[in-house]
Amino acid sequence: MGAAAAAGHAALAPRILLPLVVLAAVCRCDPDLLFDYCVADTAAAAGAGVLHLNGLACIDPALARADHFATSALSRAATGPAATLFGFNVTLTSPGASLPGANAQGLAMARVDLAPGGMAPPHSHPRASEVALVLGGTVLAGFADTSYRLYTQLLRAGEAFVFPRAMVHFLYNADTAAPAVVLSGLNSQSPGAQLVPFSAFLTEPRLPDEVLKKAFKITGQDVQRIQRHLGGL
Repeated sequence: MGAAAAAGHAALAPRILLPLVVLAAVCRCDPDLLFDYCVADTAAAAGAGVLHLNGLACIDPALARADHFATSALSRAATGPAATLFGFNVTLTSPGASLPGANAQGLAMARVDLAPGGMAPPHSHPRASEVALVLGGTVLAGFADTSYRLYTQLLRAGEAFVFPRAMVHFLYNADTAAPAVVLSGLNSQSPGAQLVPFSAFLTEPRLPDEVLKKAFKITGQDVQRIQRHLGGL
């Protein structure tokens, strides 16, 4: 290799490596902390205090207390419209409210309450994997991979199931006479959630009827009926 070619390769290397390094940094969901913890400063104005990427402003570590790392938010069931629509409700921990000590730790917890015969409908978490532990009841858990292979397992109290990141999954209370409770752990502070029925039929603005009709092999009346039943009209 000539000197000119070697010099050209040397000049090209930084231009190749730098985008790769930047891309790797951007793709990481919740970066590791460079210090022990970052208790969320829930009273700080936006942009104030020590700000951690993908987290909230931190309080002075000297002011951290044990109760910053504890929560009772998951001790009670939530209520809301989903309980009527699908028979489930979710209580999610929040660094900005219920669990400031979890700020920037790359995790979240959720309590899922399933009414008798209720279901957490097919949905995905684009930024997190999930492990679901059944605390009470009998729950059918399952997910579909990108090859459209379905994995399901009937779980009882004390049994757990893993949902890989971004895979569409569901929880169904197989008992039509008694409620079920599931505790979930997610490996992102902000896992996100996309419910498949809402993504298809309740977007703003709406997906064109022709798209829905062709995708689901249904009629325009079916589209309107589904939207109405989901509460969109």
